[in-house]
Amino acid sequence: MLQPGETIGILGGGQLGRMMALAAAKLGLKTHIYCPDANSPAFDVTPYKTVADYEDEAALEAFAQTVSVVTYEFENIPALAVEFLKARLPVLPNDNVLKVSQDRLTEKNFFHSIGIPTAGFEAVDSQEDLVKATENLGLPALLKTRRFGYDGKGQKFLRAPEDLHNAFAEIGNQPAILEAFVPFEREISVIAARNAQGQVISYDIAENVHENQILKTTTVPAAISETIAHQARQIGEKVASELDYVGVLAVELFLLPDSFDQRLVANEMAPRVHNSGHWTEAACLISQFEQHIRAVAGWPLGTSQRHSDVVMTNLIGNDINDRQIFLESGKTAYHSYGKGETRDGRKMGHINVLSPKSQV
Repeated sequence: MLQPGETIGILGGGQLGRMMALAAAKLGLKTHIYCPDANSPAFDVTPYKTVADYEDEAALEAFAQTVSVVTYEFENIPALAVEFLKARLPVLPNDNVLKVSQDRLTEKNFFHSIGIPTAGFEAVDSQEDLVKATENLGLPALLKTRRFGYDGKGQKFLRAPEDLHNAFAEIGNQPAILEAFVPFEREISVIAARNAQGQVISYDIAENVHENQILKTTTVPAAISETIAHQARQIGEKVASELDYVGVLAVELFLLPDSFDQRLVANEMAPRVHNSGHWTEAACLISQFEQHIRAVAGWPLGTSQRHSDVVMTNLIGNDINDRQIFLESGKTAYHSYGKGETRDGRKMGHINVLSPKSQV
């Protein structure tokens, strides 16, 4: 168990690393951010930083000497960095979690191995594979690179046979996966946390709406039944337990219509604090960020109880310029990520709008 004043190393200096560092400071713990980007927004809120490549062994060695444990804000960390660091101190969540989550095919196979259903899928390693996969799964379908995709990157939606032309080349001729389209009713997510002692908790289920393949809003409570909510929480908690996970994770799910025997299918997991959990900052006593820090520090987890209904809205690109409106609202909690450059599609901050908790 870490003691106040000890330091947690965080790989990645984006907004998630920034929010984890703020949560750690609240608990009396320090953070050391390691990131190649000298303009990382997380650097503004931590006393220690390293600007170096993730495969710079000298920099990694110096970093390891200053921290008690290492965690990360994104899952696509080069394997060399993880292997190097885990030989010297704990890296949490464990590297097996990264191996599962960094490859969409491995992730889908993992879900199936523990009894969690997904949409149909097939591996695609060539244009010929793609044609065969569409024959088996049908259209529409979604072609995704197996690695390094997020916010719609490395993906192509295939609606009709003519969309297959050069589709594999358009995603870079990279190993891929074809996923059958499912006619989902809602997209929901579960944020779960687990510590090294095996304590597992999950937050109330969130309902998510995407625009241009980027999360736009998260609403809690989701418009789902108690039965579906219970099943979703069980999925998140099962994933955490099966992976011997330490920290916070998210599992994104599709809710299918009543006519389907299986109502919930897993889309993907994120082994980290997650955009669809930002609502916990304003609507819970213990946010997902504090929960993650508690877990990797070896502390007991806090409550996941929600005290308010909430809608979280991502501020994407020029949305951040409306800050005056958000600041003047008495029911809106405004959070800027401190990024210097505003770009289309870039997450610049978020707001949480609270209302009294609905009575069920």
